[in-house]
Amino acid sequence: MSLPILEKDLNKAVSANHWLLRGERLQRIGCVLHVSSNKNLILKAEKTPRIGDKVVNEHLKSVGTVFDVFGSTSSPYVAVKPNSAKTHNLVNHVLYATPSTIKMKRRRKRR
Repeated sequence: MSLPILEKDLNKAVSANHWLLRGERLQRIGCVLHVSSNKNLILKAEKTPRIGDKVVNEHLKSVGTVFDVFGSTSSPYVAVKPNSAKTHNLVNHVLYATPSTIKMKRRRKRR
């Protein structure tokens, strides 16, 4: 079981990391419930991230990317594709999402 992280400690850690100073913000996804059979991390989402967002842990180490959002709209679940094979260590830990910087192209209107 991990120790609870305080918001002021998280704010200190966020300001210490240069890659979060470029206007990106952390969004708390939720706690890891379990690891699926295909090695994805399954979380109960507090706030729904976008597919492709980067996921970090409470120490701001990169964990993986958001692979899928599924379940009902009132209580969605999130599948995270991890970067490393050691996923069992992340069960019961809180994960955060950083927004992806990919912007959608605008379609031109036909005349």
